[in-house]
Amino acid sequence: FDRMPGRNLVSWGSAISMYAQHGREDDALALFAAFRGAAANNDGEPPNEFLLASALRACAQSRAARFGEQVHGIAAKLGLDANVFVGTALVNLYAKAGRIDAAMLVFDALPARNPVTWTAVIAGYTQAGQAGIALELFGKMGLDGVRPDRFVLASAASACSALGFVEGGRQIHGYAYRTAAESDASVVNALIDLYCKCSRLSLARRLFDSMENRNLVSWTTMIAGYMQNSLDAEAMSMFWQLSRAGWQPDVFACTSILNSCGSLAAIWQGRQVHAHAIKADLESDEYVKNALIDMYAKCEHLTEARAVFEALAEDDAISYNAMIEGYARLGDLTGAVEIFRKMRYCSLKPSLLTFVSLLGVSSSRSDLELSKQIHGLIVKSGTSLDLYAGSALIDVYSKFSLVDDAKVVFSLMHNRDMVIWNAMIFGLAQNERGEEAVKLFNQLRISGLTPNEFTFVALVAVASTLASMSHGQQFHAQIIKEGADSDPHVSNALIDMYAKCGFIEEGLQLFESTSGKDVICWNSMILTYAQHGHAEEALRVFGMMGGAGVEPNYVTFVAVLSACAHAGLVNEGLQYFNSMNTKYTVEPGTEHYASVVNLFGRAGKLHAAKEFIERMPIEPAAVVWRSLLSACHLFGNVEIGTYAAEMALLADPMDSGPSVLMSNIYASKGLWADAQKLRQGMDCAGVAKEAGYSW
Repeated sequence: FDRMPGRNLVSWGSAISMYAQHGREDDALALFAAFRGAAANNDGEPPNEFLLASALRACAQSRAARFGEQVHGIAAKLGLDANVFVGTALVNLYAKAGRIDAAMLVFDALPARNPVTWTAVIAGYTQAGQAGIALELFGKMGLDGVRPDRFVLASAASACSALGFVEGGRQIHGYAYRTAAESDASVVNALIDLYCKCSRLSLARRLFDSMENRNLVSWTTMIAGYMQNSLDAEAMSMFWQLSRAGWQPDVFACTSILNSCGSLAAIWQGRQVHAHAIKADLESDEYVKNALIDMYAKCEHLTEARAVFEALAEDDAISYNAMIEGYARLGDLTGAVEIFRKMRYCSLKPSLLTFVSLLGVSSSRSDLELSKQIHGLIVKSGTSLDLYAGSALIDVYSKFSLVDDAKVVFSLMHNRDMVIWNAMIFGLAQNERGEEAVKLFNQLRISGLTPNEFTFVALVAVASTLASMSHGQQFHAQIIKEGADSDPHVSNALIDMYAKCGFIEEGLQLFESTSGKDVICWNSMILTYAQHGHAEEALRVFGMMGGAGVEPNYVTFVAVLSACAHAGLVNEGLQYFNSMNTKYTVEPGTEHYASVVNLFGRAGKLHAAKEFIERMPIEPAAVVWRSLLSACHLFGNVEIGTYAAEMALLADPMDSGPSVLMSNIYASKGLWADAQKLRQGMDCAGVAKEAGYSW
């Protein structure tokens, strides 16, 4: 071209078209500008429709909309903007630039349209998120007398995919089959994508298997389809088939399969994909690197994740979020905060996902100060609280009894879902603000949302705390109405509520009607009988539990030992305690040791209780010594009581209970001077007696 002595429109158009077809759009546009300059200087010919169309295609490919507008102006001045080739190129230009209204103006003004024109406008509307209009245009195309080609069919299938319109996709599939377009890979790939997004994986796989000419897009579409439908094992199997078939995985295939590896915590397979990425020279791609960081973090291999992270050429928020989320998943607050500080040092703006990950770990670690700081940063950044961040803040404020702060966060959440409502109801319930929890539940019902099993567990706990049978029965009726009575967590909460309200028979009826009883359900019934002094019934239920094949746990033995203590069954209680290690492999804890001390104490065996404590393999906690002290108070034993009180105060100096009990022991024996001295000692040490309540 450069050696040509004279150039005409054909040579200029061919050169511009060649550059555009080979991805050298900037060269194509520079050549068009050179043509315009040469024509102006030599009074040469104006551009024709082919040259203009080539220049417009280069503008569309390079997203040079401003340059395209100039070409559009030249075409309009020459009266060529209504030409089908130029018009189609203009529609494509504006559609790809996201200016769908301008594309439609050009489209409507064209006196004649070909399949390429229709494809450009249908694809443009689909990409602009207006797939419904795209399908309307597809329907009008037939009325215009234009037969859809493979490109139009692929665009229409993509529109159906965006809408989840599987029936429309089937109609396109049928048309493609009748017109032999089903053999075209682009059409089949679009249909596979449609079926995958509509969760029709069997149809997608059948279509994939029937393809004679699969390309890399076919494989990656199927892999992504499995991943999007949480069929991660199938996605991984497809990836290995792709490799065995001799295809080199691309960026999309690698990122999709790494996501599946992370979801399955399949570290070995993830490392193999990493090796594939290195072999295919894809490791330097930012999308692949971020996917690798995410995979290693989800597999809890943060050393490898950190190595990939540190090798990033450029810092981006996605990689930082993946690392923060990885540390948060492991509960490593220090690591998460370190990455967050580095993120801010690099002047990267944290996203809501960053804050959600940090709040998750700060909430789980009950770090109030950090949670407050994160809340402040969210407000300062102008980021709106989403459901996850809002529920995390409500949770952490409630844990620290800052219920009013939690209520402020709740009031700022305008689009509340059940997670937010449940978090607030739970927060009120755990802070013994039952009446407010009931009022909030009434607001929830007015809002139109349907309470779920988590809501009812919280509400039943409120009724238990209030010992309000009327509220409990109302909630039970609501639970039955909503069909939540079959949920084991709800059933267990109801059994506990009836027990705490003193309605043992109702609790037993509910227990017997519960199918598939889990260990929590059995524990609830054993505790019910134990707390109400029905030791024989509690032990009978424990025996039934073993017969049902349910293994007892830590809580079970706390209930069983409590039942034995109430009934004075010392030998039986000791047998149950010894069986924890020998038969059930349940490691005894502080509560169990305190229960055995209570068992000895209630039977008046105070010396045996003292010797049992002294032989404990773990350091006795204050609660263990208080159990012995309570028994001494019951039997008026000053000597052992004094020793138990001293040991309890050593374990917890600020606990007023041991001093009060010991003072009462002295008083019961007429040792008023000792009682007075003990009370004065409490005042000097700043230990206050816990206030009682009249409700």
